[in-house]
Amino acid sequence: MQINLLKKVVENIAGEPAVRIVDLLYGKKDVNEFIIAKKLGLTINQTRNLLYKLSHLGVLSSIRKKDKRKGWYIYFWTFNVLKSLEVLENTINQEIFILQSQLTGKKMKRFYKCKLCGREVNEEAALLTDFMCSECGEVYELADMTPAINEATKQIEKLQKELYSIRGEISQEEAKKSKKITQVLKAHERKKKKERMERRVLKKKALGPQKKPSKPSKKQAFRKKKKA
Repeated sequence: MQINLLKKVVENIAGEPAVRIVDLLYGKKDVNEFIIAKKLGLTINQTRNLLYKLSHLGVLSSIRKKDKRKGWYIYFWTFNVLKSLEVLENTINQEIFILQSQLTGKKMKRFYKCKLCGREVNEEAALLTDFMCSECGEVYELADMTPAINEATKQIEKLQKELYSIRGEISQEEAKKSKKITQVLKAHERKKKKERMERRVLKKKALGPQKKPSKPSKKQAFRKKKKA
């Protein structure tokens, strides 16, 4: 399910030729751009153009390493799943917003249609031409917007279901990210604790063995108490 959503993101941004990038990068890290180009069957420049389009929106991230033998820089690419899902979420939210605006217009306004050529206009446009089609001169008829309203409603419902799935995937990715951060922080804390212990041991060794102060005998304690 997730990989299909990611393919949709990539296609929306860079077109159908870029979709295979998802298969090449999904679940992997720091993939050589020359390997990507070879598997896509594209030149390195064509491949880089696609990769840069995706990285511009944060869908991909890269690191740069210098080839010691040839002297040039090579980029290694990683898929940013969480960011990709967030991009898709924003895109679908925009689509829903546009469809809902159109649906409101279809419900609130009257539209007219030319029976001869199929041209459809709103009431304002029809008034400007005295309800005569500007294409063929035929008289406009009041359009039945029920089919269009039903279709728009179905599209919105479909997108809302998709949005629900995307948000579920986003929640899972955020949980993974949070868990990873927690693990890194705990590992860092363990390392610091170990370093503190090592410093204490070294300090003790540097100071050498320390003599513990001897306890006064009962007789000495009695004399000290008597003097007081």
